[in-house]
Amino acid sequence: MSELQTLSVLRRANGMAQVTMARPAVFNAFDELMIAELDAVFAQLASDPAVRVIVLAGEGRHFSAGADLQWMQRASTASREWNLADARRFADMLSRIENCPKPTVARVQGAALGGGVGLACVCDIAIASDQATFAVSEAKFGILPAVIGPYLTNAVGKRQAKRLALTTSRINADQALAMGLVQQVVALDGLDAAVDATVAELLIAGPQAQREIKALYAQFDVGSVTPEVRELTAQTISRVRGTEEAREGFAAFLGKRAASWIAP
Repeated sequence: MSELQTLSVLRRANGMAQVTMARPAVFNAFDELMIAELDAVFAQLASDPAVRVIVLAGEGRHFSAGADLQWMQRASTASREWNLADARRFADMLSRIENCPKPTVARVQGAALGGGVGLACVCDIAIASDQATFAVSEAKFGILPAVIGPYLTNAVGKRQAKRLALTTSRINADQALAMGLVQQVVALDGLDAAVDATVAELLIAGPQAQREIKALYAQFDVGSVTPEVRELTAQTISRVRGTEEAREGFAAFLGKRAASWIAP
């Protein structure tokens, strides 16, 4: 992996890789460079067979303050073409994380603002400290949370997403938990332990099964279960039941031993 300027990557022997946003002086606000590095790092980790789970974290007191205001100020004076290309790069990076074939976990402490909320939403699992706060703050600056909008809506539902975007109000960790923005809240000094416990749970499941889950669930919309969706689910499970990983999983369970993908 080439030299990184805005991120650090820590790999553990158990198959977990932690990507840490490393601009604590600006509360891990992201600019063009961090967006490019996040996109490249997630692409590399997704294709690395030694990596099973990816944790996204922020260095220092805060997870991410969202868009770097100097970057936004530059954007306000740039051409429409420049802004479109720039927004597409941001959209592609969020999609990269959302569609990562491996489980992703956001470790959220302090503030998650604007695009920082979007980063928490695109991870499969978000765990926050009880001191964390969240705000979809773009409208304060005369812009809107457009690129993160679909992910925010998927996480909390349309009415809550609109309320957060329209009011720009800051909510606490318990409120974020209640609306589904995060799935677990723990004391700050227990945040790393909670993340490690979730990673340990994720490492027990079959890696190919997790890929299949993410690929299948990405095709579901909230709403009625159509005949097409029923057929998709039937076709998927009938195919996966015949894989080597499925045979190993059942054999390990019946044999009362650990499956081959679980590290000793």
